[in-house]
Amino acid sequence: MNDNSALYAFNKFGDTVLRTAFAMTGSYTEAEDITQEVFLSLHARPQDFESDEHMKAWLLRSAINRCKNLRKSARMIKNSPLDESLENTLSCEFTPRDNEIIEMIARLPEKYSSVIFLYYFEEYNVREIAKLIGKNENTVSSLLQRGRKKLKTELEKEGYVYEN
Repeated sequence: MNDNSALYAFNKFGDTVLRTAFAMTGSYTEAEDITQEVFLSLHARPQDFESDEHMKAWLLRSAINRCKNLRKSARMIKNSPLDESLENTLSCEFTPRDNEIIEMIARLPEKYSSVIFLYYFEEYNVREIAKLIGKNENTVSSLLQRGRKKLKTELEKEGYVYEN
């Protein structure tokens, strides 16, 4: 990798990493911090990637791990970022309804929120998600199914109509 690889990665996948971190934390400011940490880490310790897809997978895995660490931290336990105003949310590609759904996804346990976001928003298939998060494909399928069920329940509580 050359000196511009972190900049190239940021330009190509910065929004994707930010959206993933936001979906998992429910906090735009925390998502920005995590995104910055991911790309600073890449800049400090350049990696050799086989392809852009490999780079994207590494970046997302790094962001997911940082989100998990944040959820375990005392700062996250004491503060609930879901109470923040979502006015600064990711306006780049999401509609207001998407933002509401992303907030609900972020409220789900991390094991469900990460697979749901990767599947529906980043359009990874089950096999790719399994490889990305280091779990068996059957496990990912189960997490996706259970996560959908929990999300459906939450959406119905909020008055969304679910159609099959």
